[in-house]
Amino acid sequence: MSRMAKTPEPPYYAVIFSSQRTEGDRGYGKMAELMVELASKQKGFLGVESARDEGLGITVSYWDSLDAIKHWKEHSAHQVAQDRGKNEWYKNFALRVCKVERDNIFEM
Repeated sequence: MSRMAKTPEPPYYAVIFSSQRTEGDRGYGKMAELMVELASKQKGFLGVESARDEGLGITVSYWDSLDAIKHWKEHSAHQVAQDRGKNEWYKNFALRVCKVERDNIFEM
């Protein structure tokens, strides 16, 4: 992702996924693109931002409700990606769900 997500006025929710990858791609890049495409079609999806260097990746997805987050977590294709992540792609990861109560966005 090369731009910031356009989010509505708070409150809304952020899912922060931080990870360290294993060596090699093994289909990771293609799956990551598919997950963004599928998530963007889910009810309640507001946007996504992602950054990765050689060591750490952080993806933040924004949702309008906890229920929307739950439905995305339970999506069958997302569950396949979660399983592959645990078994193939990640050395470790952390997932945090936060309520955004205030934001301050600067744009030129």
